[in-house]
This record gives sequence, C-alpha cells and structure tokens, in this order.
Amino acid sequence: MRKPEQSTDSRGWHPTRLLLILAVWLISAGNLPLWQALWRLPETTGARGWIGALAYGLLALALLVPLLCLTVWPRWLKPAGLLLMTVATASSYFMLSYGVVIDPTMIANVFNTDAREVRDLLSWHMPGALIAGVILPGIWWWRQPVRRVGMRALLAHQLGVAALACVLGAGTVWLAFQDIASIMRNHKELRYMTNPLNSLYAVARVALGSTQRAAAAAQSVGADAHVARANRPDPAAAPLIVLVIGETARAANFSLGGYARETNPELAALQAAGALVYFGNVRSCGTNTHASLPCMFSHLGKTAFEASRARHENLLDVLQHAGLAVLWVDNQSGCKGLCDSVPNAFTRTLDVPGLCPDGECYDEVMLHGLDERLAALDPARRARGVVVVMHQMGSHGPAYYRRSPPTFKHFLPECTSSALQECPRDQLINAYDNTLRYTDHFLAETVKWLQAKPQPAAMIYVSDHGESLGESGLYLHGMPYAMAPDEQTRVPMLVWLSAQMQRAGGVTPDCLRGEAAKPWSHDNLFHSVLGIAGVQTESYRRPLDLFAACLPAPH
Repeated sequence: MRKPEQSTDSRGWHPTRLLLILAVWLISAGNLPLWQALWRLPETTGARGWIGALAYGLLALALLVPLLCLTVWPRWLKPAGLLLMTVATASSYFMLSYGVVIDPTMIANVFNTDAREVRDLLSWHMPGALIAGVILPGIWWWRQPVRRVGMRALLAHQLGVAALACVLGAGTVWLAFQDIASIMRNHKELRYMTNPLNSLYAVARVALGSTQRAAAAAQSVGADAHVARANRPDPAAAPLIVLVIGETARAANFSLGGYARETNPELAALQAAGALVYFGNVRSCGTNTHASLPCMFSHLGKTAFEASRARHENLLDVLQHAGLAVLWVDNQSGCKGLCDSVPNAFTRTLDVPGLCPDGECYDEVMLHGLDERLAALDPARRARGVVVVMHQMGSHGPAYYRRSPPTFKHFLPECTSSALQECPRDQLINAYDNTLRYTDHFLAETVKWLQAKPQPAAMIYVSDHGESLGESGLYLHGMPYAMAPDEQTRVPMLVWLSAQMQRAGGVTPDCLRGEAAKPWSHDNLFHSVLGIAGVQTESYRRPLDLFAACLPAPH
C-alpha cells in the first residue's frame, strides 16, 4: 500500500499547483492576526487603504512562493505542508491570545521553554485552533493525489513559478510603493506577524547565532580580577552578597515606586528603617529572560552585547577569578549557561512541604538548605567573600495565580486562567499584584536571613524584564525592544545594606538615595556588583557602577 504522500495518480495535482494552494492558504487563513492588525491601521481606511493592505498581502505571497518552490519538493511536500500549517496556526494562536509577535528572541524563548512553562501556556482554546488550522485542512491536504512529474520538467516549472512570483512582488512594490512603505515604516511590528515568513526567519537567525556562539570558545574576561582590600582571614569580615534576579516584575506595579496598591509592604518597612534604597528609573537589557539574563551579566552592555557574535565569560567568572565563592540557586527554567562554571543548585527536584505544590516550588524554597550549600563551598574562597545569585520564578505568566501561596492572595478575586484576554482586567491585575506581594515577602525573608549573619551583607534585586497586562491589547512580554512598551522594559531595582556592610564598604543608604532617581539599566549590574564586592579588574568601569559615588576614590 502506497503512502499518501507518494501517490502518483496522473490525474492528481501538479506538485507546483498544490504548492501554490498551500502558499495562498498560509498567507490568507494562516495570517488572521496580520489581517486583523492591518484592518485596525489608520492607513488602511477607505479604498486607498484597502489597496495598501492588499498590496502588502501580495508582496508577502510573492516572497513565500519562491521560498517554497526552491525548498519543497514532491517527496516531502505533504509533511512540509503540515509542518507549515502547524507553525502558522501556533504562531497565530499566540499572537491573537497574547498580542505578541514572532521574532528571533521569541523563538529563542520557545527553544528555552521547559515543561512547567508549556503547561502554563496551554488552554482549552488551543485544541480548537489546531483543529481549525491544522487537522481539518491537513486531512484535505494529505489526501490529495500528487501527479508524477519528471525532475527536469518539475525543476523548470518551479523555477518558472518562482520567477513569476518575483516579478509579481516587484510589480506590486512599483505600483503601490507609497502605500506599502507607509505601512512598513509606521508599523514595523507587521514584519514579525507575517506567517510563516516571520517564524522561518526567526528560527534561521537563532540557529545561526547559536551555532556561531557554540563553535567559539568563551573569551576570557577579568582574568586579572582580585579583591581590592586586604585578604580577609577572618570569615566574619568577608562580605556576603545576595543578587536576586527577579522574573517578569514591572516597575509600574511596585508600590515602592508610587503604585497606588500596597504591593511592597515588607520592603517599605525596611525602607522606612533606613537600610533599603529603591531605584525607580531602571531599564532592562531585553524583553525576555533569554535576551536579558546573559546581557545583564555581561561586561559589554546592551549595544555591544547584541552586536557581538563571540562568547565571553560573565560576571560569575570574574568573581571566581577574584577568588570569591559563587553559588547560583535557580527556581526557574535555568541560567542560560551563565552558571555552568560555578557551583549551582536547581529546585526542580525538590519537594519541600508547603513550598512545592503541584511539582513547582515557591521562591522561598531557595532559602531552604542555603546555609548547607554555602558551607559546602571552598572555605578559602568563602574567606574572601561570597556572592549568591537567586533566580526567581517571580511573576512568570501567564499562570500568575500559581506564583503566590494561598496566604498571599491579598487582592481578590484573581484570574485563574492562562487565557488572559478572557479574564476581567481587574482580576488579571489582582493575580499579577499578588505575585509582587509574594516577591516582597521573599525579599524580606532573604534580608532576615542576611541579618542573622555576622559578616557584612548586601542584597541587590533587579527584575530581568517587565510585563504587559492588556495595555494596547498586549499580554506577557517579548516584544522587539525597539517597539516594546515601557511596561516590558522598565523594571524595579533595589539595594539593602546591613550596618556592617555600610561600615566596611563605606556605602550608606543616605548616599545611595542621591543616586536612586538617576537613569540606570542592566548595563550597570556587572560593574556595580564588582564595586560592592571590592573586586578590581581592567574590565571594571567605575562610571557604570551605581555605588561609585558612595565608594572611596581608588588610589
């Protein structure tokens, strides 16, 4: 019995004609978010606007047809068609559901998504989308007979069709250049909404970049690093610094920054006591964890990091070069390779009563057994200082209700669905604000843990990126940075210093408050951690250290 894709009925479809049907289906039914976005544009009102929208669609078709003609041949025509239908349908589902677009950073996020995140993204609407967009058209597609065509004739036919599509594209641009240019210039997000070209481009970019970086050896950074102050033979004099990397916390909803709701009551008490400083004007390096996390630990800064194709050692490596003890504790989907060279611990396998319901742990679990983990580190390094990085689950969406324990459901009722667009907005905000209320508690508990230590101690907290909660129809995060709203790029940051740290390092909260209103970003993290840890290296840039104004001048 022949396989369906190998049917050679002479009365069947010519493979190129079937390919054209696939292309038309993908550009039309497979691009509902694109057509919906075009419908809403001010440039597409009236007859002239319709011409511009139609021209954009024809141009997209003219780009897709040559790509299919040059890559899809009869032997894999059927499975390739199903794959493209699946890509277009899945992309359309997430774009319609959350207002996201599909660009290289979004695809990188997909590649780095773990089972817990996939579970959160699933909803009852997805099977319906797959039935309508893949299964029903896929059944028709798979059952169509394909005519046998000689290789030379097929090659000539597909090359001819590809050439005609290029002529169509050029003619469309020539006839409607002003309309297409206006749409593309004013609405750059449309290029990331055109299925499946957006996904194919993004996958190629991510694969190429990953291959290039994987093939390159990591370039050394800060090999000359050393503790600037005299070695500390007394462990009680060595600093203990906790760096908390928040997840999806946006500055707009932090009450420390003026938000009307009390989302930070415990941190506010620490601020009132004089030991905590909140930085309210901080920008992230990216709009998702995959982009922000490696960037914020780099010495390069956002612009140079994004331009670089080389791999470099990161902040953790420099701290180790200086002889400090470093530990990464992760309650999320991983450290994106940052912690591979340092001691690390992950909470995925933990089952702590009261902290790990349904196979996922609340952030407080990172404090569980932390003393034992630190005691296992090299004592010679601990004598020079300890830096602990804790990577939160934080406010990771869309299942915000899973991120806070029942005792921290302060704002009710809350949205308990992953289909955020269907939740009343006040319930969505309640669920998100409850995650910040729990982060507030987790950070306060971390401070309590530090206060019980004899050595100078500090906590630095900064979120990796922000979050959209329905503003302008956007949900979650991951928009291309140039067009991302403030909600996704403006993040909370704060510093807590123990009295011993203030005396030992010379940095006081009073001094830091004078720096708090200045514009800062993730670019400052690398240099600020080195500064407060007392590490000197040629890679350190004092002007980028947010503590610099309060530190003694270098000799």
